[in-house]
Amino acid sequence: MAPLLHLRDVALTFGGQPLLEAAEIAVSAGERVCLVGRNGSGKSTLLKIAAGLVEPDKAVRFVQPGCTVRYLPQEPDFTGYKTSLAYVEAGLGPGDDAYRAQYLIDELGLTGDEDPATMSGGESRRAALARVLAPEPDILLLDEPTNHLDLPVIEWLEQELKSLRSAMVLISHDRRFLTTLSRATIWLDRGLTRRMDKGFGEFETWRDEVLAQEEIDRHKLDRKIAREEDWLRYGVSARRTRNQRRLGELHGLREQRRTARFAVGSVKLEASEAQTSGKLVIEAVNVAKAFGSNVVIKDLSLRVARGDRIGIVGPNGAGKTTLINLLTGQLAPDSGTVKLGVSLEMVTLDQRRESLDPATPLGDALTGGGSDQVMVGDTPRHVIAYMKDFLFQPLQRRTPVGALSGGERGRLMLARALAKPSNMLVLDEPTNDLDLETLDLLQELLADYKGTVLLVSHDRDFIDRVVSATLISDGDGVWTEFAGGYTDMLAQRGRGVGAKVRAVSGKSPAGEVAPVATAPALVNKRKLSFNEKHALETLPKRIEVLQAEAAKLTTAMAGDLYTRDPKLFAKATARLEEVTREIAQSEERWLALEMLQEEIGA
Repeated sequence: MAPLLHLRDVALTFGGQPLLEAAEIAVSAGERVCLVGRNGSGKSTLLKIAAGLVEPDKAVRFVQPGCTVRYLPQEPDFTGYKTSLAYVEAGLGPGDDAYRAQYLIDELGLTGDEDPATMSGGESRRAALARVLAPEPDILLLDEPTNHLDLPVIEWLEQELKSLRSAMVLISHDRRFLTTLSRATIWLDRGLTRRMDKGFGEFETWRDEVLAQEEIDRHKLDRKIAREEDWLRYGVSARRTRNQRRLGELHGLREQRRTARFAVGSVKLEASEAQTSGKLVIEAVNVAKAFGSNVVIKDLSLRVARGDRIGIVGPNGAGKTTLINLLTGQLAPDSGTVKLGVSLEMVTLDQRRESLDPATPLGDALTGGGSDQVMVGDTPRHVIAYMKDFLFQPLQRRTPVGALSGGERGRLMLARALAKPSNMLVLDEPTNDLDLETLDLLQELLADYKGTVLLVSHDRDFIDRVVSATLISDGDGVWTEFAGGYTDMLAQRGRGVGAKVRAVSGKSPAGEVAPVATAPALVNKRKLSFNEKHALETLPKRIEVLQAEAAKLTTAMAGDLYTRDPKLFAKATARLEEVTREIAQSEERWLALEMLQEEIGA
């Protein structure tokens, strides 16, 4: 089937660095593609090029004649529109259903009379979604459509997009959203795109296989360079032309190694843990809180023990942040009592990054100013080294916080929070603007964290992977606790947070979605065999023995052995080649087993 949109050979350079090199996107009718990659890899830029909004250095862009394309930006421009409805209706084309604009406004919880100048981030995102969905275009290009949305709207949006016939290209950090909707995956990595004709659910396994093969290839290249360097130092001075050729090949290998764009490093997350808190961390008894006639919390009793991980979910306005403030003692209840345990050292990651002064340089935001040291727990770290742990470049030390991207600000907040000693982490939407790899590492950190965690999040997959219990708003100030994560809560409660769906999808008596929730499939991963375990344990020692033998042979051949005993020299040369080959094979085998063990352990 001919693609509706085909973008190929895309090249774009920023600041002397290539951002995109021969990138490609092809979308056919009805196809659902997710575009994934690290923060800063160029996903949003590539989507803007596909939408025709950014001019690349080089590209071939084809759109089928008559094909309609709609693009959802991360930051919509409402200039010139007096109301949200006027903004949505302006996105309709000739022949589009004018009533669909009002229908979507209603479904997304807006009135249509909102002033765009005073709309919140969530209201702006919903208006922008209504504008691109109203025409039911041939192609939808959606950049982080779930940003600033709560769970009811996210679940409604999933149902709405599933019902459309439009082709889609999606960028999102929400794993569950991508897994539900995507049927193909484009991975943007180091300026190039790779395509897999499977949904996001298969992406991470595929990505890990690609990176593992790259690691093996890099290891082989390093070993080949080392062998050539050994030959250059100690090899026979035979025919000069042959020597010059091999010397040229060595220079070529070095250049290949220097210019290769290997995978970007990972964020190094490690929480600084304080002394152990008391066994009882929080005890709330019959707590209530209201703001005027709006009852946010009613008769809540909750006990949080050391090591508990509590996820708090609910629609926007349900009082999640208020509940966090009550449980941590920052806000007094109207009635009831909240008792905090002893020896609590609490660190909070706020949702809106409000503690960051836009004018403060990045380095000063980490050190507090006037120093080049960051105290990570009780250990001083140089600010540049600590910045590198979170994928910041040394040149960014003087960059104002206001000039950082959303993902960079998210990593900065993590760096600040994790440097402080704590035995309790309070995380209010920590996943905002973080890429999938950083989310993976944050999940691993929380899994290893020995303290207590209170987590507010709209990311269902993140909740499933992190929490041991879920506290959900049932409306009218009622909060109910369920064991397990979001999927476990769905199975016990029988419905989600309360998303609306179109009539064609069916509604529960209460007007809420009753999704059929299935727990993520458990993968039966194989274990290492006895021989594999034995090889993993013994190969490092075997490699050391072989390397020692290779060193002795090289030393022996470096003297006048060739003139004294040509036969012995030939024998030593043959043995050195054999040992070198065995070292390479052993190292490759050990590397593959290490990767296998890490995969099984994960």
